[in-house]
Amino acid sequence: METSLNITRIERSDDIPLLLAQMQKMDVAALLDKHFPTHGNWQGLSLGTVAVGWLAYLLSEGDHRLNSVQGWSAGLLMTLAVCLKTVSLRDLDFSDDRLCLVLDHLGRNDAAWESYESEQISTLLRVYDLKARRVRIDSTTAKSYVAVTEDGLFQFGHSKEHRPDLPQLKINMAVLDPLGLPLSTTIVSGECADDPLYVPEIRKVQASLGQHGVLYVGDCKMAALGTRAYLAAHADYYLCPLPAVQMPAAELRALLEPVWAGTQPLIPVHRAPETAVDKPEHIANGFSCSVTLKTEQGGESIEWQEQRLVVQSLKHAIAQKKALDARLDKAEQAIKALNQHGRGRKRLDEEELRAAVESILKRYDLVGLLAVDYCVATQTTRKRAYLGRPAQDVTVVTATVSTARAATAYDNTVRCLGWRVFVCNDTELGLGEAVLAYREEYIVEHGFNRLRGKILGLTPLYLTSTTRIKGLIRLLSIGLRVLCLVEFTVRKALQEQGEKLDGIYAGNPKRATVRPTTEMMLRAFVGICLVTVDFGGTNWRSVSPLNTVQSRILALLGFPAVVYQTLAGQSGEVAGKMGEP
Repeated sequence: METSLNITRIERSDDIPLLLAQMQKMDVAALLDKHFPTHGNWQGLSLGTVAVGWLAYLLSEGDHRLNSVQGWSAGLLMTLAVCLKTVSLRDLDFSDDRLCLVLDHLGRNDAAWESYESEQISTLLRVYDLKARRVRIDSTTAKSYVAVTEDGLFQFGHSKEHRPDLPQLKINMAVLDPLGLPLSTTIVSGECADDPLYVPEIRKVQASLGQHGVLYVGDCKMAALGTRAYLAAHADYYLCPLPAVQMPAAELRALLEPVWAGTQPLIPVHRAPETAVDKPEHIANGFSCSVTLKTEQGGESIEWQEQRLVVQSLKHAIAQKKALDARLDKAEQAIKALNQHGRGRKRLDEEELRAAVESILKRYDLVGLLAVDYCVATQTTRKRAYLGRPAQDVTVVTATVSTARAATAYDNTVRCLGWRVFVCNDTELGLGEAVLAYREEYIVEHGFNRLRGKILGLTPLYLTSTTRIKGLIRLLSIGLRVLCLVEFTVRKALQEQGEKLDGIYAGNPKRATVRPTTEMMLRAFVGICLVTVDFGGTNWRSVSPLNTVQSRILALLGFPAVVYQTLAGQSGEVAGKMGEP
């Protein structure tokens, strides 16, 4: 008698086992269950386990819609049950109602979230042996089409997405260099200014790290005197550029006078070459000077030494000069067009011509850079009599304008281009190190791009509840940590081995890189299937064998191949439990 072999189920496991193994290493589910206890009537998977399963869907599918998760989980019940180490899994554990409860818990209790973040960061620093030496702080916005309410998160404000017509919320984030690992996340309404958000964010980071002597890097909004005083008073360091309000153009020119006089030597700043055959790139010149600051902080007088780093970015100076020349060309053409007369063109008198020229100079910000000369000509002609009209004298006044570039003013403007003043209270931080540290500001911006991009997909928002929106952003910040740690771990392993990773570029398998992204590596796992077969009345599972690239990525992450191999084996007990109502 022959025993039939029937395929009863096929699941596309893809990158789900890898993602769940990474979150298990981060201890996400246990920490969420600890800090967000649920009601005694909560049944099924715990809140932390549901959140981890949902995050696997988010990172794999790039979709935060709640109503799509249950159908997805129904097609992956066996994979999820094995990876989550549970035999009581049902697709109803990922219903939109259950996911709403997860968001309600995450978004409602701010104190619980802060305690979770603090313990999560402590765990990650220990597990990954990370040293907290430099932290970056910045904010981004997320727009929506929801209605604006008086006490809602979505308000009109300065839009970083260039959509001032849409309400927005603001996300302030502190990340750890060089990973871009989020240390803390704060969500405020969209009209809030950035300046007051820095000190509260720094306090949360200090509580999480439990140490001082950390360099905090931010943009010019971090340069508020109160923020700098707070860091100086708490034995921490800051590095940020001064805004034009604190460093007016006249004061900057006074700092640069010794440079132009030849009495202040400049220190060149070079960027290290990417490969051994490249040469160091000369990117900036600058010098430093020290000032003593004194202010009150918390009712106490504080005094500290501050470095002022006066730096000229060479590429920025070239770009600004190019933009200045382009504005001059456009302004000259626009002023020249005022002299044209003819059908459809109004003949301007001298007063109107002057007003039009001034408007053009202000529009292109060129006041003082163009010398303007006006000429008024009067011409009288005799018109002969015609029919009943007597002969008469007609006087026409023509006003014209000409321009010339003010050479001295132009040269003085050009030599000021590209200069910026940075401040830092770490007197041991060199000019070159400070410039290179600030230029890595893209690290936090890369995280924001991921948050709004395809893989995390914060926008467009499909939620209207303020609590649930906060919960979703906090959930996505955990997902961002997953992406950062996967990327950091692989890149660090490749650097230690002195090797590159290939096989992850579509259409170019031989191309290799030392800086693979998490998104590229996750795509390499597409196509892995879990097949369940019925053989002799017993369900058996078989998983697609891993190829060379997939096995190597797992090894670089420190995961054994058993992460996928455990999907295979006998599955009668698990299948029976999953089939129960």
